[in-house]
Amino acid sequence: MAVPSDPPSLTPLFQEPEQPEPVPPSSTLPLVVVDGANVVGSVPDGWWRDRAGAAARLRDSLAAVPASGVPGVPGPVEVVLVVEGRARDIPETPGGVRVERASGSGDDKIVDLVRATAASRRTVVVTADRGLRDRVTTLGAEVRGPSAVPR
Repeated sequence: MAVPSDPPSLTPLFQEPEQPEPVPPSSTLPLVVVDGANVVGSVPDGWWRDRAGAAARLRDSLAAVPASGVPGVPGPVEVVLVVEGRARDIPETPGGVRVERASGSGDDKIVDLVRATAASRRTVVVTADRGLRDRVTTLGAEVRGPSAVPR
């Protein structure tokens, strides 16, 4: 004698909702340090007439980098823009790019940032300055040229 089977349920099977990948704390993300003066100066677009404006435009153009990363370093990454001189007073925006203001030399500020981070996490400096490249690679940082970021 056949046992009657239960009719199929009209209730869909429960499935856990898809969770986005958790974003690691910034201290474990690769750090991308952008030499603001050098990157701005790599494009002869009249930046010297408005240094602060040029730095603000660079800050804004970097907004996609925390998610996308730079060549050889996929996102997410933490991005720090180092500014100096007249560009020092640009405001920070909620775009995910941290602005570090150098009270003196921007290169020295970048070296200090690299010294504090390169031993514990991947650190990349974006610059074309040969002297700065030598200083930061000695500390364990990688270097990318200005074309590695949108300008």
